[in-house]
Parts: sequence; C-alpha cells; structure tokens
Amino acid sequence: MYKRLVSIVFSAMVVVLMLSTSACSQATVSGQSQLPSPGQTVVTSSIDPVWSPPQKEEQPLLPDIAEVIAKVKPSVVAINVKVVAYDYFNRPTQVEGAGSGWIIDKDGYIVTNNHVVEGADSVTVTLNDGSKFSAAVVKTDPLTDLAVVKIDAHNLPALDIGDSSILEIGDWVVAVGNALGMGISATSGIVSALDVSLSASADQTLYGLIQTDAAINPGNSGGPLVNMAGEVVGIDSIKVAQVGVEGMGYAISINEAMPVIGQLINNGYIVRPWLGIGLATVNSMVASYYNLSVDSGILVTQVAEACPAEEAGMETGDVITAINGEEVVSAGDLVQKINSYNVGQNIEITFWRGQTETNTFLTLGESPPPEA
Repeated sequence: MYKRLVSIVFSAMVVVLMLSTSACSQATVSGQSQLPSPGQTVVTSSIDPVWSPPQKEEQPLLPDIAEVIAKVKPSVVAINVKVVAYDYFNRPTQVEGAGSGWIIDKDGYIVTNNHVVEGADSVTVTLNDGSKFSAAVVKTDPLTDLAVVKIDAHNLPALDIGDSSILEIGDWVVAVGNALGMGISATSGIVSALDVSLSASADQTLYGLIQTDAAINPGNSGGPLVNMAGEVVGIDSIKVAQVGVEGMGYAISINEAMPVIGQLINNGYIVRPWLGIGLATVNSMVASYYNLSVDSGILVTQVAEACPAEEAGMETGDVITAINGEEVVSAGDLVQKINSYNVGQNIEITFWRGQTETNTFLTLGESPPPEA
C-alpha cells in the first residue's frame, strides 16, 4: 500500500513538472524570446548606448548666519522706557517697558518704533558695549509707527541700508533685537510674504509690510530685519499673537520707512497732505446711532478752522464716500488715498449730507507740526 502511494505521488509530480515546462515553453514562444540554436549569433539593441545614471548635484551651502549676526549686533541697541500709568483708583504708577532700535547714523541717530517710546517720560538707550545714554531728542510718527531717538554719542557703528523692493519670498532674513528685554539676541527665517497690509489698532493700518517666520517677540519691536549681506531691509514692528498661529511676524519695509525717517531727522515731524478733519469709519452701528443715510464711508467728526475742508464747505456730520471718483470705505482707506497725493494738489471729494450726495473740490494743505 505504501509503495503504491509513493508511486502515485511521484507520477503526479512528473505530470506537474511536464505541465510547467510546457507552459513555460509556450510562454517563451508567444513572447518571441527563444533560446538560440547552437552556433547562432544573438543580436541585441540598446535604448541609449551613451546613457549614464544622473550625477548628484552639489548643494549650495546654507547662509552663514553667524557672520551676519556678528556684523549687525554691534549696531543694535536696547531701549528701556518709563511711562506713568494710572491704576483702578486713578493713582499714578510708573510702568517700565523695553524695545529695540538700531543705529542709522554714527552721530547717535537711532531708529525704533513709535509704540516703543510713545508717551515715555524717560528713554534709556543701551549700546552693545553696555554703555547707557538718556535720549536727548525723541521724534515720532504714530501713523507709520516709526520714531527716531537722538543720543549724545559719536563714531557709532551704523548699519547699511538695503533695498526691500528686491526681496523675494523665500529669501533668508535675520531679526536682531532686545527680545523680552533680556538683551540682544537673534532669530532667523525667511520672507513669507510681501506688501502685506495689517491693522495694528482700531484706527491704524500699516502698509507694505514684510511677513517673516523669523521669531519676533515682545521687545524686538524697533529692531532691524536684515538680509544675508547684513543690510537693513525692514524694521520689526508687530506679530500675530493668537492661539494656533505660529511664525507670523511683520516688519515695516525699509523703502517705506526711509522717507519718514528722513523727515523726522530733517523736520522733526512728517509733512503730509492735509484735509483738516477728524475721521471715523462708518458701519451699520454708527449709521444707526447718527441716523445716517449711508452705512459705509467715513464720518467727519471734526473740522478745523481755516482748513482745506472748511474752505471747501464741508461740515461735521458729512460722510465721505469717494476721492476723485474712487470709493473709500474706511478711515484707513481715506488716509492712504490722501497720502498718495501731494500738498497743493486739487482733489474731488464725494460726500453725503443728510439725504443728499454732494461733490466738492479742495486744495490739499500741509499738515501742521504736532503740538509740543
């Protein structure tokens, strides 16, 4: 019985082997790939006889950020301020704050943000070598959040000015400043976006900003954002601080800032086209409260005496809706539009007074110096 079973298994294996060999032979014949006959010469053809595997390209080295920081750091300063605030019971108390700045001129001119020094009773500048100076002069421009501080010092290491108009998304940048008031430190990243507009407060919008993922922390405000040549391309100003938001810091582009810095140094204030009116953005709530006939535009809240708006016949309560035929829907829109013109230029203003839409023409005046 055992021998018979072995014989049956052996026979089955022979049959399977023969079937497999037959199938393989048929597949080879159908695929037109048969073994050559003895003495037959085999002829083959190539796809590309000169092909070779691609060679790995040499990758560019990462920028030498340490070298950039070493160049920039001696020109970055810490700014400490003291401001008088009032508590719940209207009692005065002194509050301290910290920010950053950078040397733009060897004779003690330092650039920072307006919000770093605004309302300060004292401003102290600490240089890289540890020496401290009380600010001799502070000139500010709240509209652009820029300020210039003058200290009594000379032969300081001034930073080079770059060109923010040639920046591209992805360019490396370094932010240097007095982060958290703990001394000068640096962070690096890339340019994430360009020409960004961002509301800094209810009545202030900053334009032409550089967005970067280089960490910008409290205390960095006013410090320089530099390129890989160590040139200032921006002034650190603001960051988005919300849960779930990371790596969204903003700097005022140096090309936007330089005309303002120049006027602050030369004039002590910024000369701009001037209407001579107070402004408030109109929304549905404002329109309902003042019983306005339109629910968008800019409400005139005040008209200065002998100003261009008064001479053109405008009054408190008018709602401006267009400048030279172009719609304006917020106070920020109107300010930006007016600043795009020149002192002495004639413009057309469209506004509503009650239920009537009216047009008037006026000549833009020169903004008066700020009150001392």
